[in-house]
Amino acid sequence: MKEHKPWFDEECLRFLDQRRQAKMQWVQDPSQSSVDNLNNVRRAACRHFTNKKTAYLKAKIEELETNSKIKNLRDLHRGFNGFKKGN
Repeated sequence: MKEHKPWFDEECLRFLDQRRQAKMQWVQDPSQSSVDNLNNVRRAACRHFTNKKTAYLKAKIEELETNSKIKNLRDLHRGFNGFKKGN
C-alpha cells in the first residue's frame, strides 16, 4: 500500500471506503439517485481531505514560527526541508 501523508488518518480511510462503495453502487445501478449519492459522498470526502490537510499545514507553520522565535535553527531548517520534500 502507498505511504500516506501525515495528515491521513483512519477517518480519511472511512471516507475513501464510503466513496468506493458509492461508486460500486453507481456502477451496479446507474440511476439518478445513485449518481446524486456518489456526488454527495465525493464532495464530502474532498471537503474532509482539504480540511485535514489545511489543519495539518497550519500546525506545521505554527511549529516553524515557534522554532524561529526561540532561535531553534536546527528544527527550523528540518521543517523547511520537510516542506521542500513534500512531507
